[in-house]
Amino acid sequence: MERVIVYVDGFNLYFGIIAKRWRRYLWLDLSALAASLLRPNQTLIATKHFTALVRADNQKVQRQSTFLQALEARGGVEIHYGRYQERLKQCHQCHSTWPEYEEKMTDVRLACMLVRDAYQDAFDTCLIISADADLQPPVEIVKQDFPQKRVIVAFPPKRDSYHLRNIVDEHFRIGRGWLSKCQLPDQVKKPDGYVLVRPAEWK
Repeated sequence: MERVIVYVDGFNLYFGIIAKRWRRYLWLDLSALAASLLRPNQTLIATKHFTALVRADNQKVQRQSTFLQALEARGGVEIHYGRYQERLKQCHQCHSTWPEYEEKMTDVRLACMLVRDAYQDAFDTCLIISADADLQPPVEIVKQDFPQKRVIVAFPPKRDSYHLRNIVDEHFRIGRGWLSKCQLPDQVKKPDGYVLVRPAEWK
């Protein structure tokens, strides 16, 4: 069996779904999605989700926290965190200032993990859910140093990358069918008995 590790660029997937106005599909079972993308001769070794904890907007913080806890409760997904960095913005006309937050390190963590897993011979095929062109260098390293390993990219909805298309072994787009069939249950019970409920905004 061909060993596959799936790497999920959480923000690229999230904003792709939002761009399609498919908010109801955000309650996504990433382990089930990863398994659904495999072929009969493949076996899923790991699903690795790369994200960062949002800041400032309390409702977004709560929704994300509920979602990440649900993934952990269901199991089958490794969650790797970057961070949000505060940056002060200023209006050039009135000179008022306000904080903005930028996501940092998630794509770098994904890139590092991808290359490390290749060197540790952890997979035969890697499947990357992202359209981030910044992932071109690590993909090139894997392709150059391990030509026997396959690299596949699954583009999130409304996302594409010419640069990745041209260097991977295969690419395709994740459509509504995959997303709709891979939803978490409306209620997910944690090991301590607490019940997590799908956010109302995602119904």
